Amino acid sequence: MSGGGKRKRGGHEEEHENHERWLLTYADMITLLMVLFIVMFAMSTVDAKKFDQLKESLAGAFGGSQSLVVGGASGSPDTAGVSPDKIDLQSAAGGEGADVTTMSKSDAEKAVQQSDRAKAAADLEKAREEVAKLREVQKKMTELLAKAGLTDSVQFTIDQRGLVVTIITSSVVFAGDSAELLLQGKEVLDAISPSLALLPNHLEIGGHTNQLPVPTRNYPSSWELSTARASSVVRYLLGHGVPSSRMTAAGYADTKPLYDPSDPLSVTRNRRVEVVVMSDQSAEVKALLPTAATEK
Repeated sequence: MSGGGKRKRGGHEEEHENHERWLLTYADMITLLMVLFIVMFAMSTVDAKKFDQLKESLAGAFGGSQSLVVGGASGSPDTAGVSPDKIDLQSAAGGEGADVTTMSKSDAEKAVQQSDRAKAAADLEKAREEVAKLREVQKKMTELLAKAGLTDSVQFTIDQRGLVVTIITSSVVFAGDSAELLLQGKEVLDAISPSLALLPNHLEIGGHTNQLPVPTRNYPSSWELSTARASSVVRYLLGHGVPSSRMTAAGYADTKPLYDPSDPLSVTRNRRVEVVVMSDQSAEVKALLPTAATEK
């Protein structure tokens, strides 16, 4: 019995249960959350262009060419910790310890609006310059058309795409239900192709039909007819020095009329081919082209 008691005393004691094991899981969760927020912060971006506009505008308001720091102290657009109602501006010229000027949120918004107005004015000026270039192209085409006695066969307009050269197809460029260029249509293209060949701009050639429900015999519908006519113009210009990489053909059928169907002119004027000299300006500048074109 004494031996049995010794064995009992020499055996291993039962392992105690660890009641703090949940701390490991909690620590892992906190670590994962921290990593998640770090990744989200790293993925966030600041509109640097907008920030630079604001900085330049504020610099002009507070002394011209001095460098301003918004929020952060190193010139970066870090606004962490900045009050939502106020923005701190620090002159970099003064270095550390320079005076800090506090601007209200409304004043900052006014500065941004002033910067936006300045950009809009610059875009309008670019649009005016672009219109002047397109008008020069139009002038050269008009002179050649006048020599050929074909001035009435072409109309010029400027929209957000660029210079639109509208060729009336009725009895001039194509016969009815046909995509084969007529002699007078070739003469029109001969007059405008030299100017088009010298341009770097991309050209979009679009075919359009009128709204009359006339059945086509040679084509399944007006869609195929309008596209075929645009392709015929592309092939002709290709043979007259305009690179194929600069041209696109498209058919619009009767979906983009120039005149309302109730207008008597719609029958002849909506049936047309348009050669669009596409502007290479930014979307903001191209949106202002119609406005600039109407200025005197």
